[in-house]
Amino acid sequence: MEQSQNEANLNSEELARYARHISLPEIGINGQEKLKTSSVACIGTGGLGSPLLIYLAAAGIGRIGIVDFDVVEYSNLQRQIIHTTNSIGLLKTDSAKQHLLKINPSCRVDLFNKKLTSSNALEILRDYDVICDCSDNFPTRYLINDACIILNKPNIYGSIAGFEGQVSVFNLKKDSPNYRDLIPIPPPQELIPSCSEAGVIGILPGIIGTIQATEAIKIITNIGFPLNGRLLIFNALKMRFKELILKSSPENKNIKKLIDYQSFCSEVKIKNEVDLDIKSISIKELKALLTQASKETLLIDVRTKIEHNEYSISGSKLIPLSTIESGESINQIKNLAAQKNLYLFCKSGKRSLSALRHLKKRGIKGINIEGGIEAWNKENIN
Repeated sequence: MEQSQNEANLNSEELARYARHISLPEIGINGQEKLKTSSVACIGTGGLGSPLLIYLAAAGIGRIGIVDFDVVEYSNLQRQIIHTTNSIGLLKTDSAKQHLLKINPSCRVDLFNKKLTSSNALEILRDYDVICDCSDNFPTRYLINDACIILNKPNIYGSIAGFEGQVSVFNLKKDSPNYRDLIPIPPPQELIPSCSEAGVIGILPGIIGTIQATEAIKIITNIGFPLNGRLLIFNALKMRFKELILKSSPENKNIKKLIDYQSFCSEVKIKNEVDLDIKSISIKELKALLTQASKETLLIDVRTKIEHNEYSISGSKLIPLSTIESGESINQIKNLAAQKNLYLFCKSGKRSLSALRHLKKRGIKGINIEGGIEAWNKENIN
């Protein structure tokens, strides 16, 4: 039997390896050949990047670029499944490459052991067909978005927090929405908890990252209906998906050059009347206060019970932010405020500030402790 031209581009091992793909009429030999000759860049080898990279390598993507500057830690292993206990201390890029080549030795894996910045983003991403945003912070998301607009590359975006994740495909076509259409202005940094603060259920990035990988395969093989102009939101607690329609604004495509995205995101401050009366004190001021007027002072820890039990400031009372937001603990706090001066803290000062905003609206005053438990520990070390 005479081989077709496309069959000739897949050797016997590849024909066997990708047989289940080739059996799909939507993919077939032609689609598998497209995957083999395609390239994908992934920014981040954490929770989202792990499943995405594994499935893209297994699917037969010919060239994968990995951008990350972090090292593997024990706290990563609960969700970052591309890494193992033996990877502790390794660069995440090196650990990921080792895993991918075990899955598919014919995959070319390019490593960029560096932080993606405005000075290197265009050079790094220029040679890849599809860009996958698996980052975990707003400055990098805006950077990836703008670089994709300048380079005219599709941007497969994923994000996770707690029990909820979201996915979309940006900049797929000339009139497609991009990340700035979803979030035109970055949120104030003091309202953004880190992954360690907010937490995330380990399986969630597996679901979202796998959807990102699916979108990449669909785009490369030109099949199905990508999430172009659609934001897919998944809630693991409710086990529900919902979809939002995104509209493109021409002004958000007018990106000519990359900027300082760290400054861009940090410039946004909360501006409302509630914040005007919220006072803050430093750790040094708190220590002096505890020495001089401890009987009139009540420290409230608004972190989670797990965080509080691990380590807290002696004498502090646990009232999690979630109970303040729900209103469950408001009466308790009112009674406490009638007897003592309230000082709220969390890990870094973000959640305690949020708690004070809620309390302010209920007529309860308190003072925020700048830097939270992190600053407290640092002060004790010094």
